[in-house]
Amino acid sequence: MKASRRLLSILFLLTALIACSSKKKHKSDTKANDPQTKTQSHKTVAQDVEQAQFTTLNGKKISISDYKGKLVVLDFWATWCKPCVKSLPAMSKVQKEFPNKLKIIAVNPGFTDTKKDLQSFASNHDYDLTYAIDSNNLHQKLHIRGIPYKVYINPQGKFIKHTMGSHGPRGDYRHVKRMVKKYTSHQKKHTKTHS
Repeated sequence: MKASRRLLSILFLLTALIACSSKKKHKSDTKANDPQTKTQSHKTVAQDVEQAQFTTLNGKKISISDYKGKLVVLDFWATWCKPCVKSLPAMSKVQKEFPNKLKIIAVNPGFTDTKKDLQSFASNHDYDLTYAIDSNNLHQKLHIRGIPYKVYINPQGKFIKHTMGSHGPRGDYRHVKRMVKKYTSHQKKHTKTHS
């Protein structure tokens, strides 16, 4: 029994590593027009995402609803995933450009990283990101099999889409920037008329 669990764990990790190691490979986006896809808990993907909660590295509980009014990007990553780590500076850059319109949460699914690994990484990299642990197993509900994996939620707190893979740091930066402009452009106009 223990041997079969260990074998399953190793196979899962290998699958994640293979998905992570392909830098240019990017699976097509899964749009919100199929948010009715059922998860194991019989909720929809959209419901699982919209109700998601995480734990920051200092133990604070956060949820998607805390960031209404902003485009939220859940960036699933790990310290050993090279494409994930390469894109973090780009994610930090776009976060700094749109602090009032965007919230990027770097979510660690806990495949192999410990909290200590994450705290060490965060203290050695001055990125403008919120680091969090997937304490409620959203990655399992979404059947995430590889990282990087991003989930997008609009400023009203509604699921937009999820993607697996990376466009590379520049491509990821441009994609998130386009999403910010697309989903928060009305806020910009609204702010100008009332400033």
